[in-house]
Amino acid sequence: MRVHLDDPGAGPVDLPHTAEADIRTAVHEYGGGAWLPYEAADGSHFVLASCMSDHRVRLFDATGQAAPRAVTPEPAIPRGLRYADPALVPAPQRGSSGAAADVISVWVRETHDAAGPEPRNELVAIRLDGTVGVVATSADFYSSPRPAPDGSRLAYLSWDHPNMPWDHTRLHLVDLRDGDPVPGTDRVLCDGPALTQPAWSPDGSLHIVTDVNGWWSIHRVDIETGATEPVLDGTAAGAERRREFGVPAWVFAQATYGWDGNGTLWCMWMSGGIGHLGTIRDRRLAETPSGYTDFGRLAVTAGRSVVTVAASWTRRAAVVEIASDGTHRQLSANEPSSLEPGDVSVPEAVTFDSDDGRQAHAFYFPPVNSAVTAQPADPPPLLVLSHGGPTGSARSSLDLGIQYWTTRGIAVVDVNYGGSTGYGTAFRNLLRGQWGVVDTQDCIAAALHLAAEGAVDSRRLVIKGGSAGGYTTLCALTGSDVFAAGISRYGVADLEALARDTHKFEARYLDGLIGPWPEQADLYRERSPIWRTDQLRTPMIVLQGTEDRVVPQSQSEQVVAALADAGVPHAYLLFEGEGHGFRRGPNIVAALEAELSFLGQVLGFEPAGGIARVEVRDGRQQ
Repeated sequence: MRVHLDDPGAGPVDLPHTAEADIRTAVHEYGGGAWLPYEAADGSHFVLASCMSDHRVRLFDATGQAAPRAVTPEPAIPRGLRYADPALVPAPQRGSSGAAADVISVWVRETHDAAGPEPRNELVAIRLDGTVGVVATSADFYSSPRPAPDGSRLAYLSWDHPNMPWDHTRLHLVDLRDGDPVPGTDRVLCDGPALTQPAWSPDGSLHIVTDVNGWWSIHRVDIETGATEPVLDGTAAGAERRREFGVPAWVFAQATYGWDGNGTLWCMWMSGGIGHLGTIRDRRLAETPSGYTDFGRLAVTAGRSVVTVAASWTRRAAVVEIASDGTHRQLSANEPSSLEPGDVSVPEAVTFDSDDGRQAHAFYFPPVNSAVTAQPADPPPLLVLSHGGPTGSARSSLDLGIQYWTTRGIAVVDVNYGGSTGYGTAFRNLLRGQWGVVDTQDCIAAALHLAAEGAVDSRRLVIKGGSAGGYTTLCALTGSDVFAAGISRYGVADLEALARDTHKFEARYLDGLIGPWPEQADLYRERSPIWRTDQLRTPMIVLQGTEDRVVPQSQSEQVVAALADAGVPHAYLLFEGEGHGFRRGPNIVAALEAELSFLGQVLGFEPAGGIARVEVRDGRQQ
């Protein structure tokens, strides 16, 4: 882990490379928000961080001169207490002595033990002397503890099953005294709809991102009445309806807005599936011309700048500081890319007609390779990408996984199907009760649209997805004959198994996407590809990790067994030690090369580059 100190001349500092420095958290399984910088009274810098090795919070000396020290107690069950999404209670409410007990941070804590059918979530206050106090409990989920600038109040979010945080959340406010909640002061300021990212402006005004008007937008909250008011002028309402200032809270510590030292509100938004960065002054929005099209969490500086992980269609993600005039400097080390500018496929945003009179959206990447001087006579094959989530979206940045295909003569369309984020609440809610239907229809419609336009070969259409995108892929292959091949990475095949066995965060997710289970078990079976494997006639390659806790290995193996029984050409790759999403570099490379080898064999071309040939089977072979 690298820490960038406030002094620009100090530069980044490496924390000790120890097991304790594996800074991650598994709260909600997806994690996020695992660390918090802290400045001591003498000006020295530290980092409080959740360590994946045992999930304890440790204090790291940011200079790397002292060994990390455990702050939270060792749990009775290994890794049984997990922490995420921290915030520091400001100094006015934690004394001035600089003693360890005076330093207070508030975290989401997830307790795994044998006391109940699922983990317990709560908010806790942690002091550096190891004292841990409960701030809020009894709700199914918590996130975003955000103390006021003077430390006198704490805002936070909570929600309960069956809601997901992009469905309905509550905004709470509780008074603090010396970092502890004042009994009887916790109250709900706003009870829904999809509230996210509470934050305090420097003058002590509470803000929230809410979709009360049909698009996620930034509102100021009256802390007495709970009434909200958009920070953008009402005359810009028409433009606001085309912008999304929030993102789905799959991970903790998202931040799409914040104030710099001059009181200017910085923000990031999505429009047409593409990221934008700008500022709001006098209730007017002004875009900052940075040249980037994708932005991660915003960290606003004391000056007129913001630090974020940014990328563009032609530049890989990096940590950059962006000034208000759009100038920027890169803070992280450059990662070399083998692609020359002439080899990068920059997509076209397309909107196309789908079923039931609705429209869907996508990014189309044509094949590009500067070494190819003569264009093929036939249109290229097409790879349709179905993103995960499913409440996610296609990324608006350079994706070397996509460029892997386009440099090899295969076009790619990355589909923002109904249910995707970035196009307003109504579009995001199109999957309610319709998962496996709307997303599948839109991916098929994207392929047929590009084939009808003559951009791609209608005989060589391929669909690929991972996780929820893998489910869409399996639905498309068991419900249509449009595609010539399919690629499923840890795809959901059995919805009933997912409803029974998945982790707490998503335990009731399917209530909204499909319906209550087991009350609607018949619908779960109807929508599950595993119950339609007799309709599998399309060659497939299936990839899976052995440590996947979201979609277990057994689901992929059921699909592979069905393909084998039907005599359908298929390949199966199982990656030891990988979870829900491949993290290890060699495995990422091996997965892509296996997919290309598979497509070469079933579509009738010989891949360049001398990659290993994956074994394609037609039936049960030992």
